[in-house]
Amino acid sequence: MNSIIRPGVLIGVLCGLWTFVMGFTGWYKDPALLNLFLVVIPIQIIVLVVGLKKTADEGKTYGGQVGAGTMMSVVGGAILIVSSLLFTTVVFPNYFEELRALGEQTMRSEGRSEEEIRMALEALATTQTPMIQAIFGFIGTVVTGLVSSLVIGAFVKKKVQVA
Repeated sequence: MNSIIRPGVLIGVLCGLWTFVMGFTGWYKDPALLNLFLVVIPIQIIVLVVGLKKTADEGKTYGGQVGAGTMMSVVGGAILIVSSLLFTTVVFPNYFEELRALGEQTMRSEGRSEEEIRMALEALATTQTPMIQAIFGFIGTVVTGLVSSLVIGAFVKKKVQVA
């Protein structure tokens, strides 16, 4: 079980730390740097590759590998829920307001009408809450883990010892 829990904790901690790097540097306020949030995807994939190599050496089959990688991601996602809530409610409580202002500024620079901007911001407001974003992060982590494990599990196999 440690071969699932440890990588899962590592996914949660490393991705959570990256989120805080984005916050403390202010990169999330810059339209050109905002997509750096997506660095969490390669972080997760790298941890999954390392973790699934270990479970392969333990003898897990392809299905076992997919299950193990998905469970690693569930553990990581659970940690990310807590990290996300801490990020958006305690450390950066104005996060969503700042994102809305950035979105409004971007839409104005694109030449959108006031009505279009208002409607877009209203539509986004329903999902821009700490809990909904934390749940989206959890779902994204689990889906990324499942899809990645389907691919990684096809390539990471138990090393056969030659006598």
